[in-house]
Amino acid sequence: MKTGLVFPQTEFGDGPIAIHDYAQTAEGLGFTHIVAYDHVLGANPERPGGWKGPYTHESAFHEPFVLFSYMAAHTQKIEFVPGVIILPQRQTALVAKQAATLDVLSGGRLRLGVGLGWNEVEYIALNEKFHNRGKRIEEQITLMRELWTKPLITFTGKWHTIPDAGIKPLPIQQPIPIWCGGTADAALRRIARIADGWLINLRTPADGKIALEKLDGYLAEAGRSREGFGLEPRLAYGDGDPETWRSHIEEWQALGATHLSFNTMGVGFDTPGKHMEAVRRFAEAVGVEK
Repeated sequence: MKTGLVFPQTEFGDGPIAIHDYAQTAEGLGFTHIVAYDHVLGANPERPGGWKGPYTHESAFHEPFVLFSYMAAHTQKIEFVPGVIILPQRQTALVAKQAATLDVLSGGRLRLGVGLGWNEVEYIALNEKFHNRGKRIEEQITLMRELWTKPLITFTGKWHTIPDAGIKPLPIQQPIPIWCGGTADAALRRIARIADGWLINLRTPADGKIALEKLDGYLAEAGRSREGFGLEPRLAYGDGDPETWRSHIEEWQALGATHLSFNTMGVGFDTPGKHMEAVRRFAEAVGVEK
């Protein structure tokens, strides 16, 4: 099982030197990938109607393609995973172009996570429809794979029209792997049909077991199986108990996880140094291999 990190961007600060050090520390400790969340805009909780989302306009988010381009320039092997790009609030051809560029500049080290998101305010601000996002993302994924594998395409869909055009340079990976997030039944059905893997945002292996049983059924309906299909849960720092970490890792492995990402956010670390020390402690405790 490949082990990576969730970049703690909402708690990490904006300093480029610290971000450089984080990426090199992760690679030096033997982690295989870095995950970063995506939000373009944060809502004001004092806005008319209030706000109940987990993030606000005061939550810091680096744009993932730019962030990972910077990290790629300072690393050699580690993989980059936007987890997830909120695809339906972005222009599809532009995302395909950004992803292809990052894949080229990183030497093929991109695994693209995409999802629907939950922030309607963000959709409104980006001039995209919120309530049909589940239907649109399927066409978006189809279109991106076309753009990544052909020099020219002619595409006419319900939401997209490309009249004999293409992107250049094409990515090194053709196509770039697309992993999807989401836990609702509709999301699991979609993941089973069109994704290369599932980014699992569930707290415990017990929760994962129930969802994976559903996913297996949906994969069978789609004529697919777990073979060649990726699964990546997240592991929270929690109370910092290595025994809990090891136990959850073993349980996720038993459930068939191919990847895992370790998350140091939400426990009070208020400097980059504290996050990096937590990462080092985890690597030593669970034996991340270089």
